Amino acid sequence: MSVTPLTPAPVFRGRIGRDARSGHYAVPRRYRLHLSPGHEDCLGIAVVHGLLGLDEVCPVTVLDAVPDRADGGHSALRPLYEASAHHYRGPAVAPVLSDGWSGRIVSTHARDIMRDLAAAFTPAAGPVLYPEGAEAELAAVEELCDRAAGPAAPPGVLDVLERRLTAHSHVVGDRLTAADVEVWAAFVRQDGPRLAAVGHPALRAHLRRLTAHPAFARHLAGRPV
Repeated sequence: MSVTPLTPAPVFRGRIGRDARSGHYAVPRRYRLHLSPGHEDCLGIAVVHGLLGLDEVCPVTVLDAVPDRADGGHSALRPLYEASAHHYRGPAVAPVLSDGWSGRIVSTHARDIMRDLAAAFTPAAGPVLYPEGAEAELAAVEELCDRAAGPAAPPGVLDVLERRLTAHSHVVGDRLTAADVEVWAAFVRQDGPRLAAVGHPALRAHLRRLTAHPAFARHLAGRPV
């Protein structure tokens, strides 16, 4: 059964450790992620969470892939939405980063959540997913991934990524960053490995390398590569 939200859900954009007025300090086990395998925005968050090894620091509640409410929302998320928005009547959708201290939503914005997990909780030996000085390149890759979000990735997007991956081992430079997560998630959502199968060998090889990594592979859910 497929369901479609009848009204848009509000976007909460609190930040961990960024807004002194919010009180959202980086405290282990204070926050919880609520992710649904059926929601596209959850995929990148789940991979970042796995790469950083945050199971103990920021636990995850995995929701059903198909929402259980006619409005396209999840019943399990309604208390959080109702506590966070006065007289809330819209769909309670994932992804959600919640604050266990207040019982409210911190953020529903996928890229903010990914950045804050990396900034607040990256272990000393963990990957630096948002390296200093690479902000413009990361933003450019995010824009490319947004362009690839339609029914099929425009050929120009594939060409740009192919050139990047011909010059370097990863999308931004020669180490794993959030750009690789963005690209992998975008193409998995669009069955991208098939799109890249002809004429883009560097992109195809990179997607396969990422897929072999446990933090990526565990979220494939049977999709072809």
